[in-house]
Amino acid sequence: MSTRLKALVDRLGGQLIGDDAIEVAGIAPLDAADASHITFLSNPKLRKQAAQTGAAALILSPADNEAIGAEYQGARIVTANPYAYFARAAQYFALLHAIPAPVGIHPSAVVDPTARVAPDASIGPQVVIEAGVEIGAGAVIGALSFIGRDAKVGPETQFHARVTFHAGCIIGARGIVHSGAVIGADGFGFANEGGAWIKIPQTGRVVIGDDVDIGVNTAIDRGALADTVIGNGVKIDNLIQIAHNCEIGDHTAMAGCVGIAGSVKIGKYCTIGGAAMINGHITIADRVHISGGTLVSRSIAEPGHYTAVFPMAKNADWEKSAALVRNLPSMREKIRELEKSIKSLREQTE
Repeated sequence: MSTRLKALVDRLGGQLIGDDAIEVAGIAPLDAADASHITFLSNPKLRKQAAQTGAAALILSPADNEAIGAEYQGARIVTANPYAYFARAAQYFALLHAIPAPVGIHPSAVVDPTARVAPDASIGPQVVIEAGVEIGAGAVIGALSFIGRDAKVGPETQFHARVTFHAGCIIGARGIVHSGAVIGADGFGFANEGGAWIKIPQTGRVVIGDDVDIGVNTAIDRGALADTVIGNGVKIDNLIQIAHNCEIGDHTAMAGCVGIAGSVKIGKYCTIGGAAMINGHITIADRVHISGGTLVSRSIAEPGHYTAVFPMAKNADWEKSAALVRNLPSMREKIRELEKSIKSLREQTE
C-alpha cells in the first residue's frame, strides 16, 4: 500500500516542496531508497549522500534544505526534527501494512467469567486471564500470555506472545510489552536472621502509565508494600531488571541490560545507557544522562551527563593502570608525609 505525499503532510505536518501527488510505499535508508520510498536526513555529515539518493522524497531540516535543496531532484518535506518526523512516518506506514489482530477471544483461551474484556479486544490462542481482570478497548493479548487476578490492561495496549502480567498490576493506554517480559513477579526481599534468609511477602503492585514500551525478557518486580511505578512515555529496552519499589519518571528511556536495584527513584526525561548498574535506595534527578556501563553508587542531584567507565586499553596497559589504582592510598599517604616534611623544612629556614 502507498500514500500520497499530500496525505502524509496533512497527517504529520511539515513544509512540502515539490509534487504533492507523488506516491510512496514506505521508508528506506538514503543509500537503499528508490522511487517508491521516502527517506530522511538527520545527520549533516550525510548531506552529499542525501543529495544523490534515489528516493522520491526527502525529509530534512531547514538548514539541510538550504544546503542541498537545489541539488536534490525529488520532493522535500522540511521539518525542525527530521528524525522524529521519520519515526512518525514509519508508524504510519507500519499501520498501512499491518495485518489487524482478530477481534474476539480465541477458542483455546481460558478467560475467567468475572473478567471484563472489551468487545473489540483481541485475545490470542492459549491466553490465560484470571478473575477480576479488565482488558481495555482495542487491546491485543498475544498467544500464551498470562494475566493475573485483578490486573488491568489499558485501551490499545499490546502484549506480544508469552507475556506474564501478574496479579493486581496495571498498565495504561497504548503500551507495548514484548515477548518474555515478566511484570509483577516478587521483588527480592529477605531478612537475615542468624545467617538464614526469611522471605518478606511482596504485596505491592506494578503500576505502569500510558505509552510505555517494555522490551523482550525484561523483568519489573512488584513492590514489597508500596508499588513499583513506571511513568508515562517510559521506554525500557530488552533484558532489563527493575527491582521492587522503584519509581521511574515520565519519558525516561533505558537501553538493554540495565540493572536497577530496589527503591531507586529516577526522574523524568533521563536516559540510561546499556549495562548501566544503579545501586539501591538512591535518587536520580530529572534530565540525567548516564553512559553505558556506568555504575551509579550514589544519588545524583543535578541534571547532566554522568560517566564512570574506565576506558578500554590493551590488557597489559590496563593491568598497569589497575596496579596504580590499587596503590593510590599508599601513594596518598606518602605525598602527605612529603608535604609535612617540606612544610617543616620551610619553617626551619624562615
